[in-house]
Amino acid sequence: MSVSFAYKERYGVEDLCNIMALLRSEEGCPWDRVQTHESIRKNFIEETYEAIEAIDLKDYDLMREELGDVLLQVVFHARMEEEAGRFDFQDVADGICKKLIERHPHIFSDVKADTAGEVLKNWDEIKKRKKGQNTQSEVMQSVSRALPSLMRSAKVQQKAAKVGFDWPNEEGALCKLEEEVCELREAVSSGDRAAAQEELGDVLFSAVNVSRFLDVDAEETLTGACDKFIARFEQVEALAKEQGHSMQELKLEELDALWDEAKKAIHQATTQPEE
Repeated sequence: MSVSFAYKERYGVEDLCNIMALLRSEEGCPWDRVQTHESIRKNFIEETYEAIEAIDLKDYDLMREELGDVLLQVVFHARMEEEAGRFDFQDVADGICKKLIERHPHIFSDVKADTAGEVLKNWDEIKKRKKGQNTQSEVMQSVSRALPSLMRSAKVQQKAAKVGFDWPNEEGALCKLEEEVCELREAVSSGDRAAAQEELGDVLFSAVNVSRFLDVDAEETLTGACDKFIARFEQVEALAKEQGHSMQELKLEELDALWDEAKKAIHQATTQPEE
């Protein structure tokens, strides 16, 4: 089945909205037509992470493509709401424009803010007032539960720190982490699974606190650790193959020895001076 459609050399946001309306229409795509906010929720998350990966890779052609996929998700959800009669894409654009104007009074009004820190302070105060938040607890509760847990933890800790509830330096955060690890050991030894789960959460939360004091992003740091593990695992697998074995055939002690060998080889490769 074909539909009437005007092809162009270059399309814009309005065209994207019109294409989505066509896809969702009775003459449109059977798949697009039956989707709901819930059914494509995970797509939004996946596309966002793929855009972030393109940024990390500094692959600008890929970034352009992935940002388009993110924009598609915005238009898709907005179209569903337009069909329901609640709002449309123009309302979304109108809302974010008004928010940017309101949150930048140093640009659009007579408020003074000469540094990035002053801008962020004004932003937080305006946001707090707009949302009717009277306590810092309400500010922390407003941090989305849908965020990745490491990111949410960092944001909650940052908001607590703004009212002075914080360690004076990284030493305090490290000592707290060590304390939580000891409590985790005790919970595991006791055989209390619920207590162990709770204490493990405290360990992770405390580890995020340490990362905050070190001024490193916990999410990025853990991603780096995952990449490092995969690289070493790949090396272990290759070493086992060189010896005529599969990993499944080797004992844990043998795998551990290969792991140490792989770790040493990778370290030498990354620290070897250039000729």
